[in-house]
Amino acid sequence: MTESKNSLLYSILIPAYNEAENLPPTLEKLAALLRREKIPFELLVVNDNSKDDTALVLERLKTDYPELKVVNNTPPGGLGRAIRCGLRHFKGDVVAIVMADSSDAPEDVVACYRKIEEGYDCVFGSRFRKDSRVTMYPPVKLFCNRIVNHAMRLLFMTRHNDLTNAFKVYRRHVIESISPLQAAHFNITIEMSLSALIRKFRIAEIPISWSGRTWGQSNLRLREMGRRYLCTLLMIWFERILILDDLLRETYPHTDQAEK
Repeated sequence: MTESKNSLLYSILIPAYNEAENLPPTLEKLAALLRREKIPFELLVVNDNSKDDTALVLERLKTDYPELKVVNNTPPGGLGRAIRCGLRHFKGDVVAIVMADSSDAPEDVVACYRKIEEGYDCVFGSRFRKDSRVTMYPPVKLFCNRIVNHAMRLLFMTRHNDLTNAFKVYRRHVIESISPLQAAHFNITIEMSLSALIRKFRIAEIPISWSGRTWGQSNLRLREMGRRYLCTLLMIWFERILILDDLLRETYPHTDQAEK
């Protein structure tokens, strides 16, 4: 079932830690394109205990962007905690997780919205499909990314090839179904995508353009994150193996989807 064009409120959830330099161009590009496409939207920025001028910059930006809403995440910080904070405050029918550093293209944010309008529950952006474009990806991280994603494809028997990518879009009822989320750091990327996957939501995957950050440093540290990714991966894999019937009955209480 397709939605009427531009009938869904689109929440753009942007976690931000020390992103004072990146936020102005990121918000400018997003707002300009969404306005041009006449998509109703809110820009929900979660200030994740920033130590730079992020809060000051956001306060100034509210003048230019009436769609901007700022939420301050309380300590402790972490990408997962910031996203979870934002998911408690977004107002839209649909929510996109978008990075503050302009690594995610506004055109892809719109493309995901159009896919949702076609009737999908989720849209996963992939950096590794035929028409994807990726620049400035550190080689070591790229190598680790492909190993982890290949392992997840085998474990969960899925065609989706970029489950670790944060850029994904979900309808509100999907967020409600996979909550409460637990991940505190970058492992929230796979907690959200795998939780939606095992519940058999209708998921589209599209090729995207992705570029490494031009200012500041990524907070992803491979050695520290390994144990967190592994814990989240095993938790959801065991849910799929041991209690999937219960998850599906809660997700589809009035249908026969739980029996499939």
